[in-house]
Amino acid sequence: MSGPVTLRPPEAGRACSSEYPEGHTGEAAAAGPTERQHEDAEAKVESHALKDSDPLWAKAHVESYAPASTSTLRLTEVFLSLQGETSRAGLPTVFIRLSGCPLRCRWCDTPYSFQGGETVALGALLARVAEYGVPTVCVTGGEPLAQKNCLPLLAALCDAGYSVSLETSGALDIGKVDPRVSRIVDIKPPASGEAARNHWENLAHLTPHDEIKFVLADRADYEWAREIIQARNLARVCPILFSPVQGELPPAQLADWILADRLPVRLQVQLHKVLWGNVPGK
Repeated sequence: MSGPVTLRPPEAGRACSSEYPEGHTGEAAAAGPTERQHEDAEAKVESHALKDSDPLWAKAHVESYAPASTSTLRLTEVFLSLQGETSRAGLPTVFIRLSGCPLRCRWCDTPYSFQGGETVALGALLARVAEYGVPTVCVTGGEPLAQKNCLPLLAALCDAGYSVSLETSGALDIGKVDPRVSRIVDIKPPASGEAARNHWENLAHLTPHDEIKFVLADRADYEWAREIIQARNLARVCPILFSPVQGELPPAQLADWILADRLPVRLQVQLHKVLWGNVPGK
């Protein structure tokens, strides 16, 4: 297995404004792949030596890659780490961080994914994921659903046998996401600055296989989230996650509020930040 493959964020001052003009909705603007890019992607796929004994998620069927190589995505980084959040916390996971996001949450910890990145063929990206040799994959951003080819990426990962989760802001429609994917859907509270962008229609698409996440900055956010949970009976829909904003709301304080109200939610801290700090590629 090769070492981590990380595409570093663009250097300061290289904003790639032509790719993300002011008011852009988040869809990564990228030229179509060239014939050479197709050939390179297919060559990379064919270089994988597969054995009958390999698990399905490690094979990622070479024959399905060639047509997929004609689709492209804008990619910030791919890396192996421990999942730091959700019910999968602690699991070795390959993270695919797509570029672009239409939101600007006040406490976003991955602003380097807003712009830049690298245009990659879908088939080549699947091959890159297979190199890490683990069965769990998380597609994140940015806002992954801002790229139309996120949907075929998710389906292809599921077809290859991976256990797949999607981290999404909750501002875009999740209705067309492959049902095999575990959708981790944010509900943005007032202090995020993006509460008006919540796409409430997404709640109708959620199943027990999915999860709802609230990232909370203060008591007002907490009380707002508590009211949303009760008014919409969210505890009957799927698991609910509460995360404190790092450096603003002490986790112990949030834990005390949850216990006092007997809320049916899971408190989570970002395990990857506890272990390594807030650094790209972890």
